[in-house]
Amino acid sequence: MGGRSSSPDPPPSPLFSEPWRTINWEDKQRQSDLQHVKDYKPQTVGQQLRILLHGPVGAGKSSFINSVLSVLHGRMYRQALVENNSRGCFTKKYTTYKIQKGPQTFYPFVFNDIMGLAKEGVPVDDVKLALKGHVKEDYAFNPESTLSVDNPFYNNHPTANDKVHVLVCVVPANTVANMKQETVDKIRNIRMEASKLSIPQVGILTKIDEACPEIKNDLRNVYKAKYIKNKMEQFSVNVGIPMNCIFPVKNYHEEINLNNNIDSLILSALTNIINLGDDCINMGSSCTSEDSD
Repeated sequence: MGGRSSSPDPPPSPLFSEPWRTINWEDKQRQSDLQHVKDYKPQTVGQQLRILLHGPVGAGKSSFINSVLSVLHGRMYRQALVENNSRGCFTKKYTTYKIQKGPQTFYPFVFNDIMGLAKEGVPVDDVKLALKGHVKEDYAFNPESTLSVDNPFYNNHPTANDKVHVLVCVVPANTVANMKQETVDKIRNIRMEASKLSIPQVGILTKIDEACPEIKNDLRNVYKAKYIKNKMEQFSVNVGIPMNCIFPVKNYHEEINLNNNIDSLILSALTNIINLGDDCINMGSSCTSEDSD
């Protein structure tokens, strides 16, 4: 009498049984995070917190800026122009995005968008100059040459407001494993310069819904999805940004109305960016001092 054939083991679940990082999805917490951002004010009167975004072409830097603007304005906002493909660099100039708070007032933090890191993208040395505040608004990046001191767009005397206080590296979740080594080296090179200047660094992992079906089905699975944690760990090892400074987000892309879960992730990333930047400002000269060129 033959034995019963055993049924095959079920495939391993793509989700952890419990989230490995906690986030409060409730409306009360979301409103608290939003209020924290709205109430933020640097200790020094007139101080402006500058956040510089960089990363590969098509990573979603401009979309992240638009997503932040949308959350803060309470409606879909599209100030940063976005190209719906990854052919070449859409952002060509050094652009500062101020966020209007009232009729005559702005939030005390700004975003800077730059040309993507690619073979024909922004030179690494230009990003380093931007960190120190040497790049003026609307400078058109030239992949073939670095901004020179005799260029009219070179800022010879940067103020504390011209310098960067947080460096944010934006990378799509589904490209972490196959990022070109050249791009990884550029990111690490820029990060090392930021570290010398005591500028904190944050990683933003975008397009998480495109990379992971479990998240596409339910965004609240973000910290239960094994795939996303794996990509965050890979990204951390590749470029050196600690795990607790990496935040997965879904940018507003095809939506025409705001979504509470998207807002929660954007606000979680934004509050941490602002807190790190404020710490940098409060460190005083160790953060904003000009090193020898």
